[in-house]
Amino acid sequence: MATTVDQGAAAPRGPRLNEPSPLAARFLFLGVLVGGFAYAVLSVLGDARGAGQVLAPAVLIFLLAALLIALGFEFVNGFHDTANAVATVIYTHSMPAQAAVVWSGLFNLLGVLLSSGAVAYTIITLLPVELILNVGSNAGFAMIFALLLAAVLWNLGTWYLGLPNSSSHALIGSILGVGVANQLIVGGLGGTSGVEWGQAQKALLSLLVSPLVGFLGAALLLRLMMLAIRSPRLYRAPVGEAPPPWPIRALLIFTCTAVSYGHGSNDGQKGMGLIMLILIGCAPTAYALNRSLDASETPQLILKADAATRAFGAHGDGVRPSLPIARQQLEAALKTKEVGRPEVLAAASVVSAQIADRLRVHGSLAGVPGAEIPVLRRDMYLVLDTGKLARKAPASVTGFTEPERVAIKEFQGGLETSTRFIPLWVKIAVAIALGLGTMVGWKRIVITVGERIGKTHLTYAMGASAELMAAATILLADVYGQPVSTTHVLSSGVAGASVANGAGLQRRTIFTMALAWVLTLPATILIAGGLYWAFLSIAQAMGTA
Repeated sequence: MATTVDQGAAAPRGPRLNEPSPLAARFLFLGVLVGGFAYAVLSVLGDARGAGQVLAPAVLIFLLAALLIALGFEFVNGFHDTANAVATVIYTHSMPAQAAVVWSGLFNLLGVLLSSGAVAYTIITLLPVELILNVGSNAGFAMIFALLLAAVLWNLGTWYLGLPNSSSHALIGSILGVGVANQLIVGGLGGTSGVEWGQAQKALLSLLVSPLVGFLGAALLLRLMMLAIRSPRLYRAPVGEAPPPWPIRALLIFTCTAVSYGHGSNDGQKGMGLIMLILIGCAPTAYALNRSLDASETPQLILKADAATRAFGAHGDGVRPSLPIARQQLEAALKTKEVGRPEVLAAASVVSAQIADRLRVHGSLAGVPGAEIPVLRRDMYLVLDTGKLARKAPASVTGFTEPERVAIKEFQGGLETSTRFIPLWVKIAVAIALGLGTMVGWKRIVITVGERIGKTHLTYAMGASAELMAAATILLADVYGQPVSTTHVLSSGVAGASVANGAGLQRRTIFTMALAWVLTLPATILIAGGLYWAFLSIAQAMGTA
């Protein structure tokens, strides 16, 4: 059985990638692109009108610009990252190039639409709590523009060079840059003004481990295929332009489909989280709280709030501060992470009771007046973050019994449902941007994945093993709400399969990929931090900060 590329009379050749798209297809593409953005704009205006909020012209202009950049990030993400999903089916002639990118775009769209939203809010929790709570301030708007522009600029630069760089790394680096810059500007030592390092460590660990899983898993899977499937053609590179036999072709199309779906489900959520921040900052009445939550669920949420009020209050040493002081105490405690003190638990009890009271008065989240929404959302976030830290503290610190921990956890679930949601139109708009992006810039990455990672051209088995591992890794990460890089998982899978196939790796390509991997975080941290400082300085110079 052959385990490397057959060097027969017909030399392996890559697919034809330079065939021009029909004019009708270009007009259709442009029409869907413009229509998708128009749909997003009309949805925002409709939601704001339905919530009784009138958007000032300046706010509307800012909102449109921010939405355009956020959807642009997903568009760039599509042609930068999703090219990895179609690389194997195009390179092995399993599907024509144009059909493959359309197919991948459709399953990216489906992955976005069926996503849970867990990854979206994992990304948001990396940001400084101070900026999340004040996302409608100048600092909040500067944060959004800085991290989006930094990620887009880095993605475009690496795409132009044909490097399989990670949009996930770029975005997380941008978030870290904004957090560090904000901490330096404020002069704090951590807490709510800086990066949420606990969440950042989890995200960075996920991004670090997933390529190793892709490399080792693809290598092992290819070796198992060699032992179990005795078909020499499976282990040869494509010859001419003929498609592979139908079983191999079906396998490669399946793996492409799985990676495309997984990419949409995981990567698509990152843009959704940023769009929600934009919407909350510009149209809080419509988006700060989940107004679509059924009113029949409100009584249950009130009961959970009452139970949490009692649980917190039981360990507050009988202290009951006024509401303004309670809020200040929670903010101060979150900065130091010291939430187990009796006065902090008493403050959490007071704010929890306030949440229950507002819900009783208005009957549902949809009934909360616009003027009260930002304050109620802030209260919910304060209790949510305080509760998370308090539940993790030892019982010797807080004194919580197990039933009290359960009561606080259940209230946290209700608060997350009330504040962490993604409207259907946001998913559709992101899906369109991601899907259309897939159809634009895939050619550069296809050549890199197909020819420049291993020393020999990509074989059918190498492509299948790399994509199977990539799909499994991405979908598993999605279940746990952790961000991973489609680019790095699949590229490392191709490298692992190439090593297992005995072909070796091209040092130059591996070096440039590793260089992009190493440079992405520090580069985007510096770019985003610099942009954030610049935007805040401009706002101060104009007298608006």
